[in-house]
Amino acid sequence: MSTCFIADLHLSRNRPEALQRFLDFLQQEAPKHQTLYILGDLFDAWLGDDISIPEHASILDRLQQTSAHGVTIRIQPGNHDFLYRAAFEERSGCQLIPDPYLITLDGAPVLLTHGDQLCTEDRQYQRYRSVIRHPLTEWILLHLSRSLRRKLGRKLGQRSAHDKHHKSSAIMDVTPSAVDTLMRQHGVLQLIHGHTHRPATHTFQLDQAEATRIVLGEWEAEKSMLIYRSGSFLSAP
Repeated sequence: MSTCFIADLHLSRNRPEALQRFLDFLQQEAPKHQTLYILGDLFDAWLGDDISIPEHASILDRLQQTSAHGVTIRIQPGNHDFLYRAAFEERSGCQLIPDPYLITLDGAPVLLTHGDQLCTEDRQYQRYRSVIRHPLTEWILLHLSRSLRRKLGRKLGQRSAHDKHHKSSAIMDVTPSAVDTLMRQHGVLQLIHGHTHRPATHTFQLDQAEATRIVLGEWEAEKSMLIYRSGSFLSAP
């Protein structure tokens, strides 16, 4: 059996084509794999289980069905959907995993991360991230009224779109030294991440050894998938 990796689907009711592609994927492609990893930003916004579960019931139903048919689905939070809690796991049949997350493929360690923490040249975003992802901030957010959370979600979405169009390409990409540091910390030579929407495979030297960083593409632009099968990584359009 194989393992599939995807990221950055940014699902919302405002993107019906991407949503339908994902529902079709869960029905047709996902059952071919033993494990499916979704490395952040499955949803364009997740405002708490109480708000977002009813809004995305059709997606959660399909995730539950896919999981019930034997596919292990593991989901990492992204910078757009970090407010998942236990109700999401129960409703979707998926497992939430931390960021970063270490797995083993045929005996080789591979590190998975959404990738936003690696964009250290964007100091403004990293300051924002350190505040918004603090456990106390998350607790406060989840205890705000639903109307206030929806308003805040719209503002954060507008900020993300503004940054994408006004910040330099270099700032929005990962910082090589941050990649090296994270891989050293976890003792790996293989890293898979999303976030930057720049699909590619990068090979480089890390402490006199050959290392690999694989970047997943976004779903809306292309149904980007990475498949691991029989000792090899295969990209699929």
